[in-house]
Amino acid sequence: MLPTVARVLDLEVMRRGLPQVVAGADRLERPVRWVHVSELPDVAGMLRGGELVLTTGIALPEDREGLARYVHELDDVGVAGLVVEFGRRYFDALPRALVNAAEQRGLPLITLRRELRFVAVTEAVHALVVNAQLEQLRVSESVHQVFNELVVEGAEPPEVIRQVARMAGAPVVLENLAHQVLAHDTAGRPEAEVLEDWERRSRGVRPAGRTGHDPRSGWLVTTVGARGQDWGRLVLVQEPGPLPEGEAHPHTMLLERGASALALNRLVVRDRESLERQTHRTLLSGILTHALTVSEAALRAQALGVPLEGRRLVGVVLRQRRGPIPAALEAQARLRDFTELAASAVRASRLSALVGSLDDEAVGLLISLGAQQEEHASLDAFSATLRRMSAEAGREGADPAGPVVAVGSSVGSVRDARRTLLEATQVADAALHDAPGGGRTSSYYRLPDVRLRGLLHLLRDDARLQTYVERELGPLLAHDAEHNGQLVQMLRIYLEQGRNKSAAADAAHLSRPSFYDRLHKVERILGVDLDQVESCLSLHVALLALDAVRR
Repeated sequence: MLPTVARVLDLEVMRRGLPQVVAGADRLERPVRWVHVSELPDVAGMLRGGELVLTTGIALPEDREGLARYVHELDDVGVAGLVVEFGRRYFDALPRALVNAAEQRGLPLITLRRELRFVAVTEAVHALVVNAQLEQLRVSESVHQVFNELVVEGAEPPEVIRQVARMAGAPVVLENLAHQVLAHDTAGRPEAEVLEDWERRSRGVRPAGRTGHDPRSGWLVTTVGARGQDWGRLVLVQEPGPLPEGEAHPHTMLLERGASALALNRLVVRDRESLERQTHRTLLSGILTHALTVSEAALRAQALGVPLEGRRLVGVVLRQRRGPIPAALEAQARLRDFTELAASAVRASRLSALVGSLDDEAVGLLISLGAQQEEHASLDAFSATLRRMSAEAGREGADPAGPVVAVGSSVGSVRDARRTLLEATQVADAALHDAPGGGRTSSYYRLPDVRLRGLLHLLRDDARLQTYVERELGPLLAHDAEHNGQLVQMLRIYLEQGRNKSAAADAAHLSRPSFYDRLHKVERILGVDLDQVESCLSLHVALLALDAVRR
């Protein structure tokens, strides 16, 4: 920071001259870029702005118009202030015309009642200026080094924002063009204080240019984007107030460097999930794992443009039906595309929801319904839109019936959001094994639609259910593992075909004698009679439970 006029007046060398401010006392925070000593009445033509002019006034005009013109020309060029030493031309007071012109223009006008060596003043002030410039260079070098390292290491946006907030000592918020918060760091301040009513506050801040300071809010804002495609704003949140006259915001370079790092990160990782999806995923994970309190989750969701308080919340989990297992990178890309497809379906259905991946296969949604939105109609419209978009996308391996859409029970508070998400997850796990359609009247699954399979998925972590599976199927599972056999699959086909041996043989693509032989082997290993209804029922339940436990 350059020294101000007030700082210069406080120097020991200046205090020896007994300085007195006679005009422009409210403008002493003007920065001083240089000190210029001159007795010329037309010195303004030699200046560039920011200078503190020292003079004895010996050659100043005598008439009022000349003195006013002298002050106006200095102010027009942007000098920091005018210092007049008594003893050569003026002795007790300055001409009233000179003082009035300075007061009218707001130009700091200072008198020195004791004679000074001007060269001592210039040396002292220039030392401050040079030191400030060296400090600015040091800070600039430090900032560039930090952000170069972040870019090279591929730091994610939260880490970039954390560094900006740490170096600025103030909260930093990254928002999208809809003024929804994508990431933030409060720099130790309460989160509610920073993010409360964010969208409304942010929309009111529109500084000119790509980077600008808004004195009403105190915010410093810069646009984030590259290659002519802007996608967000980076905001440094500070207290309201104007900047010192003629001075740029001290954190402009820091904020712009952070914005550049964010833009470069987006270009480098654009084949990965979007920042918005990352933010939604983190919030959903925080709700499911209790990593966020109820108030934190509600506040962050509100900042994302998804109100949760005072709304009906419905957890939804989407899963792709079974198909060929893709390679790891292909699976990541497919999940990313599936998540973006779900977000597009939410927007097309005019719903408000958090949308993000839950694991390597599932996409989770927390839909927020307003008082005028009917639950079934909204969910049905979303499900139909998702299936239509999925069919239009025509991705290889996509199931014609579309993805599984599983819905939890609606809840009336953020505190219960975890419950509806978990229920939707359990329904999705059970529904994966259901035949498309399945006799349902709606386009999505709920707990009653998965019946016994759903109940078993709810109980899958119960040790008693796992013991039951081992008691019923353990010997057969061990035999298949030892002999690389498929007897469990043969038993499953037989039971799914309603114990119709002929139909089961056809479904297994085996001749009837071969299939019957395998069924007899199952009976010997398990010690059961597959002609008994109760034995088959018990085994069928065990197979459904096995699916739940393995899932």
